Amino acid sequence: MFFSSPKVAAPGIQPKDIRRLREALDAADAVIVGAGSGLSTSAGFDYSGARFHKYFQDYIDRYSLADMYSGGFYPFETLEEFWGFWSRHIYVNRYMDPPKPVYDKLLQLVTDKDYFVLTTNVDHCFQKAGFDKRRLFYTQGDYGLWQCSKPCHQKTYDNEETVRAMVAEQKNCQVPTALIPRCPVCGAPMAMNLRADDTFVEDDGWHRAAMRYQDFIQRHQGLDILYLELGVGANTPAIIKYPFWQMTMANLGATYACINFGQAVAPDDIAHQSILINADIGDVLDALACEK
Repeated sequence: MFFSSPKVAAPGIQPKDIRRLREALDAADAVIVGAGSGLSTSAGFDYSGARFHKYFQDYIDRYSLADMYSGGFYPFETLEEFWGFWSRHIYVNRYMDPPKPVYDKLLQLVTDKDYFVLTTNVDHCFQKAGFDKRRLFYTQGDYGLWQCSKPCHQKTYDNEETVRAMVAEQKNCQVPTALIPRCPVCGAPMAMNLRADDTFVEDDGWHRAAMRYQDFIQRHQGLDILYLELGVGANTPAIIKYPFWQMTMANLGATYACINFGQAVAPDDIAHQSILINADIGDVLDALACEK
């Protein structure tokens, strides 16, 4: 679908936008949250800067890594080094809690509504905050899951026990060889269950979540829906942003709200149905909580 030129929000939180969003939330028959990496960034899960230096200074010194994200693409020479980096990456971004209670504030905002969450985030923050797992669809995978790297079968495996052991026992940026995970079926090295190419495993849990999301969309067609987009950038707009625009355009009773620090946009086609707030998500949730 072709969209007209986008409308871009000016920086800052405007009281009128908070009032409109509060009214849309209160009036909505259902809320569909679309969450991207900006939500976790607002919660304090920064992949660079002070947090990166705090947990990865030895990797910075040894490999000259610039940040956690680019570190995931570094050509480590051995599996011991590869899993040394990735086990720590998983640990700090999946098994540690985010520094700020942004996800908790979001749950308080929608807990009394009929809601569903569609997210490209892989850090499990929604479930750690108490969101109902039956109302979550992690489209791009989960840091807490491994899969066969080939993959020889469509199944994923929890990694918490092994990851914690890797973090505890690694030395000189390497894990013990005995801890390197291998596929229990074919013996190939395991890989992260993250969507990067056509080897991504969509296991039974993934398909059940996808069906629940589609069922939620179908059951609420034509009703007053709030599409609440939080921190979704331009990397994968076809997963959340474009579908939200399309569904808003098709339903005059829908409201599209985009909260994104630096990237709050919407096409002119749905400008009259849109609320755009160019500010930190946590600050906006605080303002909404006060607007009752």
